[in-house]
Amino acid sequence: MTTLVVCIDRDSPVSDRCPVVGRAAVESTITETGVVDPEDSRINCLLEGLRVADDLEAEGDDTVVAVVGGSGDAVGSDREIARQIESLVTQYDPDSAVVVVDSADDERLVPIIESRVRVDAVDRVVVRQARDIESTYYLLKQFLADEELRRTVLVPVGIALLALPLLLQFVAPTTALGAIAAALGVFLIYKGLGIDDYLARLPGQIREALYSGQVSLVTYVVAGGLSIVGIFAGALEISPPGSTGLFILVNQFLFESVPWLTAAALAASLGRLLDELLQREGIRSAYVNLPFGAVAVGLVVRGFSAYFLQRAGVFGPFSVPSMDFGIVEVNGFTMDLGTRLATFILAGILVAVIGVRVAAYVSQNDIEAELVE
Repeated sequence: MTTLVVCIDRDSPVSDRCPVVGRAAVESTITETGVVDPEDSRINCLLEGLRVADDLEAEGDDTVVAVVGGSGDAVGSDREIARQIESLVTQYDPDSAVVVVDSADDERLVPIIESRVRVDAVDRVVVRQARDIESTYYLLKQFLADEELRRTVLVPVGIALLALPLLLQFVAPTTALGAIAAALGVFLIYKGLGIDDYLARLPGQIREALYSGQVSLVTYVVAGGLSIVGIFAGALEISPPGSTGLFILVNQFLFESVPWLTAAALAASLGRLLDELLQREGIRSAYVNLPFGAVAVGLVVRGFSAYFLQRAGVFGPFSVPSMDFGIVEVNGFTMDLGTRLATFILAGILVAVIGVRVAAYVSQNDIEAELVE
């Protein structure tokens, strides 16, 4: 079995003598090249070719060691190497080849050799002292060749570096660095959460919803409006910062905004439920549970926020006025803190249980199966 051990050198200083064939000729080339430039990595490539040939001969193979190379522009050099490979294959008729290279550029020529003779192995030589440096270099080349990575990393870093000296002209260094760090943080969150992909799909989803006549499109718009109203109502009720603690401010916001936010969640979930009813023969229990869950969570959150606000003295106890329904008459009474909180919690639990029961009835499942889900 004859194996061709071929060392590739795309920019060879002895390209006029290539192909160099035979152990003695290759050793002479190593000496000639090493005397001119002892730090040249191609010397290690040629030595590795001789070592591979020795190993194959020890296993009983007949080997032919050769060095192929070119010079000039990339196309001309590669075509010259292809002609040299054809000459070697014609002259020695090898059964297979082992390719020895010392760089990624040389390794790109392996398909040219594979088209002329079977390649059993590719041996890439990296000088031990420069292994980390060369690996980093090729990783950087691969990184810079990826257009998506360039846009994601290099563009924001470049903008930040350009913005820094401009901001330093108008604000303090700490403010400038903080603004740039915040902008980079927002960008990383934007990319990390896939918000850009979602926004890219959003027009198509809206168009599809309009064409298909989905009720949820309208209810989502209603939910968005109710959410804005709820946030605005909660913001109006917040006392000026410094007059009360942060915890009380948060509870004031929740107390006023939760009814609106609950109504928004209820509108969105009802729209999704109607879509399921119109588009499917059956309906999944999760969509039936969702409106009840939104109301239950709203009741519990409002109950806790009212409890904390009443304890802080923001408003007084809750009083139920007297009511007369003819047959039934209710005397007025005042709820204490614990009773009011317990009422909201029990109401939330009751609504949640009703939701589970309704979902079980609609989906024809028993109550135990719904609770497991």
